Amino acid sequence: MTLPFLWGEMNDDDIYLRPLVIEDATDGVYPLWLNDAAVCEGNSHHVYPYTVEQAVEYIQYANNTKTDLILAIGVNEGGVHIGNIALQNIHPVYRTADFSILIGDQDYWHKGYGKAAARLIIDHGFMQMNLHRVACATFSNNIGMQKLALSLGMVQEGIRREAAYKNGTYLDILEYGILRKDWK
Repeated sequence: MTLPFLWGEMNDDDIYLRPLVIEDATDGVYPLWLNDAAVCEGNSHHVYPYTVEQAVEYIQYANNTKTDLILAIGVNEGGVHIGNIALQNIHPVYRTADFSILIGDQDYWHKGYGKAAARLIIDHGFMQMNLHRVACATFSNNIGMQKLALSLGMVQEGIRREAAYKNGTYLDILEYGILRKDWK
């Protein structure tokens, strides 16, 4: 198991964020998440097949980039990898980043793990990386991400009308953001 980078507690479980490792793609179920229509319902994935090779390339990118902080979400139950989380497009002058999260293991949906992981990475972004603003965008049909953004203290800042196409329908993209001074 890769050593945790950030960790916290969630109910009786420890939750941690760690670097992605090649074994997440070759020995784990991570590539299957992006081929699962239910997991990808509210995001831009599941348009083309996602392969183990693509997952390996992404993991190599994630471990070498300085503009994105991309981590695996783990739960203490045997080091279970339940999803990925990121601060992306980190701008060193504007001190901004885009937040994204994917809980791929459906056994961990609607139980608070996403919120706990989000709090860890956003707190790290504000307190350790000296970010001024964190934003996220989500499809108008992704109610879970909208609720998560609001529960983190983000405010809806705008709507990009019919900016996405998914499952035969044009969807609005909702924009959320939070400033460091508003982070609790």
